[in-house]
Amino acid sequence: MSTQTLLVELGTEELPPKALKSLGLAFRDGVVAGLAQRELGHGEVRWFATPRRLAVLIAEVQERAADREVELLGPPADRARDADGAWTPAAAGFAKKQGVAPEELQVIDTPKGARVGLRRVEAGVTASESLNSIIHEAIAGLPIPKRMRWGDSRVEFVRPVHWVVSMLGSEAGHGEILGLPSGNTTRGHRFHWPHDIVLARPEDYESALAEARVIASFEERQRSIREQVEVEASALGATAVIDDDLLDEVTGLVEWPVALTGGFEERFLEVPQEALVSSMKEHQKYFHVVDGQGRLLPNFITLSNIESKDPVQVIAGNERVIRPRLSDAAFFYETDRKTPLAARVEKLQSIVFQQKLGTLGDKTQRVSALAGALATRIGASAEQAQRAALLAKTDLVTEMVLEFPDMQGIAGAYYAANDGEPADVASALAQQYWPRFAGDRLPESGVACALGLADRLDTLVGIFGIGQPPTGSKDPFALRRASLAVLRIIVEKGLDLDLRECLQLAAAGYADGTLADGTGEQVLEYMIERFRAWYEEENIPVEVFKAVAARQLSRPLDIQRRVYAVHAFSQLPEAAALAAANKRVSNILDKAEEGAGTEPVDPQLLNEPAEKALFDTLDALSATAQQHLSAGAYEEALACLAGLREPVDRFFDDVMVNAEDDKLRRNRLGLLKQLRDQFLEVADISQLVVAK
Repeated sequence: MSTQTLLVELGTEELPPKALKSLGLAFRDGVVAGLAQRELGHGEVRWFATPRRLAVLIAEVQERAADREVELLGPPADRARDADGAWTPAAAGFAKKQGVAPEELQVIDTPKGARVGLRRVEAGVTASESLNSIIHEAIAGLPIPKRMRWGDSRVEFVRPVHWVVSMLGSEAGHGEILGLPSGNTTRGHRFHWPHDIVLARPEDYESALAEARVIASFEERQRSIREQVEVEASALGATAVIDDDLLDEVTGLVEWPVALTGGFEERFLEVPQEALVSSMKEHQKYFHVVDGQGRLLPNFITLSNIESKDPVQVIAGNERVIRPRLSDAAFFYETDRKTPLAARVEKLQSIVFQQKLGTLGDKTQRVSALAGALATRIGASAEQAQRAALLAKTDLVTEMVLEFPDMQGIAGAYYAANDGEPADVASALAQQYWPRFAGDRLPESGVACALGLADRLDTLVGIFGIGQPPTGSKDPFALRRASLAVLRIIVEKGLDLDLRECLQLAAAGYADGTLADGTGEQVLEYMIERFRAWYEEENIPVEVFKAVAARQLSRPLDIQRRVYAVHAFSQLPEAAALAAANKRVSNILDKAEEGAGTEPVDPQLLNEPAEKALFDTLDALSATAQQHLSAGAYEEALACLAGLREPVDRFFDDVMVNAEDDKLRRNRLGLLKQLRDQFLEVADISQLVVAK
């Protein structure tokens, strides 16, 4: 079957740089999906994305899909003719719909019996005829939150479209796309090559653009940028800090990248490093450089989109642009340090946290009291935790944070140190927001942990308490992230905190009537449920978590240890049988009469060898298991109890639990309850589903 190379390109005005990579990948996936839907096979797929284009190049696309036999089924065969042998209306109507005479219908055997119908061969679709539809479907599927119109056209896209390339081999043009005729004409670099480029064949695409000063491949352009930045930094004897998100964004800003190094006055290095980096990274898209000790150097690396004949002028222009930004940061820093953070606390009363929950000043007072209480429980300084909480949000009213929002917390730490606050208090102001995202670092000191926990718990209790929990994809107060942060801090820092108690303390900070009844339990249930996704990411089966969650525990660190213990137990060869036995025990006890099984087991009533063996083994293992449980060694306790498998199996094989004798029955139920309770000390292992 003959094949051709396919090229599709959308030429646009400058696309959003932060979204360029996702748009390029989505366009590729859309075109590939369109071919697959039409059963058009193909070879290697390459995607391209620059500020002015999205493109896909696919090798060996089948010109025509294979013919296929289709089976069209009509009414049951026994209802196709009437008693006189004439065609019934159902059969005649089916034949007419298919454009054939009833006599052409065949009897086709199906799993549901014989039916009349047709078998025919349908010709495969052609790539050429399908291409326009494939491109339109791919465009419709792009992740564009808001589309725009331009000129007097009703066409909508993320940016105005100026040309469209559609080529299948040497054949160009496959109808109108986004209001423009498609063809084989693309364009080069806006400044280096402001001319049309007529392509003779799709395979020439990348080389023709390279000659026109466009590196079409997003990935190759990104590699070139990284290499150039590293070379420029090496020339300074420094290391470039290449943030992945910034690298993606810069790759989306240039078609012909040229790295240039600029500098700024060393006096600006007296300003907090983070503010300088923010100015360079967020506003100018510069890469900053550091020395061997990680200290910021007075240089930056920028990417130009042109190969200038006078790069010195380009560098000078960038230096002129960054200087006012750095001067602003220096001015704000000097101005802010003249007013202590403690003097700014009163200003928080003018900032609304949430209409029903009061101001940031109100929140500060609640968090301060809660942080002190939590600090006491984790062995940190309650006084310093309260002080840190009192100052935690004061940098929100500084000039630095008003100008550079990402300095929140960081600026507070610098200003607290300048004010002479204790080191743990100052560092806690920055660390209160850790972790900011999945996998981010955790607060380091106990004071910072107490503050971070108190701030998030106050928010969780408050927002749930006024009836605004997360719903679906809506989570305006980032309560999911806050919940996971609390769990991570408690578990990974080894803090033996009772989450129920912590939530009760948080709720107590609100005035009576502010929060709905039962808020603490609602938040607790929500937070513990966050563990489910946590363990899924660790490839721990959900049944393991459910086994522990059935205990309705509220100490995250304890839950973590139990989950790991149950997961380890589930891998033992005895686990499947014991999980099934516990399930059986639970069912028996649930169906037993009220009060049955609650009496202590009477050894004198054990008259079957199997029940005696179970009692003796359980008695022997319980003491050892209890020692492990007392030490919190859940894995060892369950490993010990795994020795019950054989006597449990024998018990169910040889003993009739529901004996006619009431005393025997109740004694045996008591033995089973003792068995179940022993496992329940760790988890409800009857919840496990273990492959045999």
